[in-house]
Amino acid sequence: MKNKDMTVSEHIEELRRRLIFVAVFFCLAFIVSFFLAEPVIVFLQHSAEARNFSLNAFRITDPLKIYFQISFVLSCVLTSPVILYHIWAFVAPGLYEKERKITLSYIPVSILLFILGIAFSYFVLFPFFIRFMTNLGERLEIHQVIGINEYFTFLFQITLPFGILFQLPVVILFLTRLSIITPAFLGKIRKYAYFVLLVIAAVITPPDVLSQLMVTLPLCLLYEFSIWISKLAYRKMLAAEEARKKEEEKMAETLSDGPEG
Repeated sequence: MKNKDMTVSEHIEELRRRLIFVAVFFCLAFIVSFFLAEPVIVFLQHSAEARNFSLNAFRITDPLKIYFQISFVLSCVLTSPVILYHIWAFVAPGLYEKERKITLSYIPVSILLFILGIAFSYFVLFPFFIRFMTNLGERLEIHQVIGINEYFTFLFQITLPFGILFQLPVVILFLTRLSIITPAFLGKIRKYAYFVLLVIAAVITPPDVLSQLMVTLPLCLLYEFSIWISKLAYRKMLAAEEARKKEEEKMAETLSDGPEG
């Protein structure tokens, strides 16, 4: 295959070309995002959660900082399909045709899961956290003056990690197909995985038990879903391996019976 016949220097050169292409595309996406940032910021400021606050700029550079942050996030989102494609294109020559088609199908699934993770965290978790913090402030008779920088930082802290964490089924499926992990292994490390997910939830949520449980529960369900996906892939791999062995045995019997005939 092409990838196996290439030298190390050719691999490095191909990787360099792909990185340059991704970097150029990212710059173009950043320029486009610079024009999209303002309507996105206005939309987020007029959401049901943001309308409960009077967003303030405590530093003269806060509006510009938010503008660049939104532009950067949008450009990363726009560039992510290109990055995934070039990762696939770089490793594809070393794969069989069937493996190429399977791994290529991961790209739209990965993008869909990222969008689902963002949507879930923005429409479910983020409003819950805002209401919880607002009600707590009212009970304590605290007048909340919210900085626009703090508001968007908190928004990014909740939503972006979930977009990444929702890639777990794709990663698990990919590693299963490479025979690096098995469903039995995933079940064996379940309690350790839950602990890691709990730590992640503690990092990306406010420091209260209810908020952490609100994040940990869907992450644990996502892990269980990943195990189920891994089981399906593993069974299919075993069935394909069994069919291949039977085919080889049949061919061997045919070859051994041939001379006698």
